[in-house]
Amino acid sequence: MTETRRGRPRSFDREAALEQALLTFWERGYDATSVSDLTAALGIGAPSLYAAFGDKRSLFNEVITRYQATHGAFTSRALDEEPTARAAITRILREAATEYTATGHAPGCLIISAAQNTVPASAEVAEQLREIRRHNVAVLRDRIQSDLDAGVLPAGTDAEALAGFFAATIQGMSQQARDGATRRQLLQTAELALAVWDAPAPAIRRRRTPPVGQNSYPG
Repeated sequence: MTETRRGRPRSFDREAALEQALLTFWERGYDATSVSDLTAALGIGAPSLYAAFGDKRSLFNEVITRYQATHGAFTSRALDEEPTARAAITRILREAATEYTATGHAPGCLIISAAQNTVPASAEVAEQLREIRRHNVAVLRDRIQSDLDAGVLPAGTDAEALAGFFAATIQGMSQQARDGATRRQLLQTAELALAVWDAPAPAIRRRRTPPVGQNSYPG
């Protein structure tokens, strides 16, 4: 923002400021980002910040929307553009390896990492991000189920388990990126995870519910 003489309009690039706020929350997380951090990153005073975006929570809500439409949009693009669940998930994991280790922003995924260690006062923020992640798992599950219903995947394939597995892989890749993993290392992780598609059928088939008192897994 450029401050001018009192009474004259101010020049303010709201989109650029929103991107700076996004980068700040991505780097520091929600709770660790103070209003002072935001005003320093945006180059404006607190009154101007509040006038443009409201409070910190309101700004964060806009940041999440922007992230999903920009840095995090590779997931929805793959689901929209690829013909099968397998092709879409393959693309998502490979692009995640690239995006999570790209320069110019913090590593990993903002939706996954921004509220990992929130204080009780920020519980609603943590729940907001959890709900987004749950929704993403449901979208993967529905896409897999659609292929199952169409006969693209073997009968009995467990769509929910597969969606949960790939979501866990993506979340793990995000954390690994924040811990310093390279693009090459994340691509290796992605390829290992994708091998589940070619695993013996029982690996992706629904398991019968065990009798009460019996474990679902051996051991």
